[in-house]
Amino acid sequence: MPRHFDPALVNYPFDDPGLYVDLVFEKRALLFDLGDISRLSARKLLRVSNVFVTHLHMDHFAGFDQLLRCALGREKTLGVYGPAGIINAVEHKLSAYSWNLIDGYDGNLTFLVTELDELGRLKSARFSGRSRFERRDGDESRAIEGLVLKEPGIQVRATTLDHGVPVLAFALEERAQINVWRNKVEAMGLAVGPWLRNFKAATLQGADDATLIPVTWRDGGDDRPAALPLGFLKKEIMQITSGRKIVYVVDCAYTDANIEKIVRLAERADMLFIEATFLDVDSEAAAKRRHLTARQAGTLARRAGVKRLVTLHYSPRYRGQGERLAQEAQEAFLAR
Repeated sequence: MPRHFDPALVNYPFDDPGLYVDLVFEKRALLFDLGDISRLSARKLLRVSNVFVTHLHMDHFAGFDQLLRCALGREKTLGVYGPAGIINAVEHKLSAYSWNLIDGYDGNLTFLVTELDELGRLKSARFSGRSRFERRDGDESRAIEGLVLKEPGIQVRATTLDHGVPVLAFALEERAQINVWRNKVEAMGLAVGPWLRNFKAATLQGADDATLIPVTWRDGGDDRPAALPLGFLKKEIMQITSGRKIVYVVDCAYTDANIEKIVRLAERADMLFIEATFLDVDSEAAAKRRHLTARQAGTLARRAGVKRLVTLHYSPRYRGQGERLAQEAQEAFLAR
C-alpha cells in the first residue's frame, strides 16, 4: 500500500518530544507537540497545516514562537488543537508582541485554535493577522468519539489522560482506500466516468448494499439497467484496503483509567509512539512524576496489539543508557 503519511520524531529520545508527519501526497504535514522544534527546517515548518498539542508544559509548547515567526507574513491558516486552556495560551502568546506593522505584510496568517475538554466538548477561536490577532470566538460543539479533525483522507482522534493536568493523546488514521479495478469495469461493459465518484461516496458513507447506483455503459446501454445495486458493484469492481493508523502518547501516569484509554486509542495501530521516561527499577519515581516506565510502555503496546513500537521522552537521568530503555520496552512488547 502506498505510504500516504510518513512519521518521524522531531528530536532524539532524550530531547523534547515531538512527531512530524509528512502527508506525502498532499504536500503538507502535521506536527504533534510544539517543544523544541529547532531541528525542523523552515521548509518543513511551512508544510505544517495542523498542530496537535498534548498539554501546555514548556517542553511541549515552547516552540509556538518559532512556528509563528516562520509562518508570519504567509497566506496561511494553521489549525492548532489541544486541551482546555490552549485558546487562552495562544491568545497570551500572540498578545505578548506588538503588531502595529503587520498591516504591511502581504500574507494573512491565521490561527484556528480548537480545544477539547475532559467532557468531550470542543471550543474554537480564530486569530487573524489582518485584525492584529484579535481573538474571535467560534461555536462550541461536542467531539464524537474524540474526533477533532476529519478530512477526506485522514482523521485525528484524541483522548484525555491524567498527568496531574489533563493531557491529550492522539491517533492519526488514514481513511479506508477504495480501489476500483478499471479492467473489471470495462469487462462488464461499463464506462469509466463520473458515476464512479458517487459509487465510492456511497461506499464510504456506509450505504445499504441494496442502494441503486446510476451507471454509465460504454455502448450507451439502451437495453441495460440505468442503475446497479451497490453490493453487486462492490463485489465485482472494488477492493477496500484499510488505512494506516499511528498513535502518539506522552506524559501520563500508569493508572487504570489511563491504561484503558491508551489501549482503546492505540488498538491495532501500525505504529505507537509512546514515552518510556523511566526504567522499571525506578517505577516509584515514575509514579510520583506521573510518567510511564519503559516496561509499562511496552506492555501497553502489547495489550493494544500494535504492529510497531517507538519510544521517546527519556528522562535525562539515563543519558548514555538509551539502549536500556528501548530494550526494556521492546522486551515487554514482545513478551508472550
